[in-house]
Amino acid sequence: MSLTDLPILGMLRNKMQWHQARQALLAENVANADMPRFRPRDLAEISSTSGPSGLTAPSAAVVGGDGLARTNAGHIGLASADGPNAEAKRFKGFEVRPSGNGVNLEEEMMKAGENQSDYQMVASLYQKSLDALKIAVGKR
Repeated sequence: MSLTDLPILGMLRNKMQWHQARQALLAENVANADMPRFRPRDLAEISSTSGPSGLTAPSAAVVGGDGLARTNAGHIGLASADGPNAEAKRFKGFEVRPSGNGVNLEEEMMKAGENQSDYQMVASLYQKSLDALKIAVGKR
């Protein structure tokens, strides 16, 4: 077994790949901001595979479209479309333009910035883990 095959390093690599895939989707949303009827998409992190010591590796699900999922019975329910403050042209918390496009550039850029900083944090953790392994083995 190679030192780079350790479960923690593999999970950090998976997390970096997840952030890369999410960045690609966010960039696609920004690129299609003027396309009629385009709905923005994002990656949702789902912890599905359990590794050693209770560590979980992230998997991804693309979310987008018109529906919202209620993931826990304790969460607040979805508002009905016939309520006093209901707006027919709302899409996941922001306005849909008359062309049907639901991309909010400010929100997409904020998501991209957060994703970039999370990626940098994971990459730093990966590098620090490799440095610690090198010290432990005596190659540094």
